[in-house]
Amino acid sequence: MLFALFVAGGSNIFGHRPVETIEEQVPEPEYEYLSPHVWISHYDDHFRQAADSLELDWMLIAAIAYTESRFDSAAVSSVGAKGVMQMMPNTLNGLDVPDSLHADNSANIHASARYLKSLYRMFRGVKHSDERINFVLASYNAGYGHIRDAMRLAEKHGYDRNIWIGNVDTFLMKKSIPEFYNDSVCRNGEFKDWKQTISFVNKVQRSWKRFARMQQEYADSVHQVITADTLKKIGIK
Repeated sequence: MLFALFVAGGSNIFGHRPVETIEEQVPEPEYEYLSPHVWISHYDDHFRQAADSLELDWMLIAAIAYTESRFDSAAVSSVGAKGVMQMMPNTLNGLDVPDSLHADNSANIHASARYLKSLYRMFRGVKHSDERINFVLASYNAGYGHIRDAMRLAEKHGYDRNIWIGNVDTFLMKKSIPEFYNDSVCRNGEFKDWKQTISFVNKVQRSWKRFARMQQEYADSVHQVITADTLKKIGIK
């Protein structure tokens, strides 16, 4: 068994460097009952597998799932989004997921992770990692085209196209107004669901931070379980 104080080491594309592990240093027999991480949902293994294969933060994927479906794999939205990640059928088809697997937990989560990674690459021009995540989340909810329209509108009107709050989110809202969605820089027409998108970004960010805090608190509690004798053996004082 690999024992760790936190998730696997190394940085990921979302700018967070997990706490370094002490796996393989701790004698195994005494601590086999300790999980190396806090459990957030029944789908954590899927989240981690999908994240590890693409160098994503698995807790971000979990936060999206929680916000989208409250971890309900049977959820189907009014517009046809399916599964724990609430992926649209056309998006799943574009990711080569057959119709028969649209609601399959593993396929749904792995497809979502691949989609997130592709969105992350599309926003390579947004240099600040936290801002880049905001744009990825907004695009996940509203669609990439609408967010690009809002970025172009923001820039045209003297706002920062690379900052979400108070800049691009303002012009996503304005894409519900004819004066703005008929502007020549807008290529994807009207967007009425701006409230939902802004709320989605905020909710995912809050859940992501909460899950990370839960993980750290769990890691701290596990650390306290390790006996002083064991710590001495592995050279930690």
